[in-house]
Amino acid sequence: MAHADIGGAMIDAPTLDILRREKNNSLSPREWKFRLAGYGYAIKDVAGKQVVTKLPQGIELGFLPTQFH
Repeated sequence: MAHADIGGAMIDAPTLDILRREKNNSLSPREWKFRLAGYGYAIKDVAGKQVVTKLPQGIELGFLPTQFH
């Protein structure tokens, strides 16, 4: 069950740097998500948007900016 109550929460700059760097080093979206899991992050779909979460608790950090789609 998804909790889309994070509103306009912004993801902090260091986390965005990790997301960007790993996306650039990945050959596919699947590999990118696998690499992010190694850092303790996950991407999940909520109401048509992608949300970055912290593993293993699944704490929602914020919506993934459109530049990552």
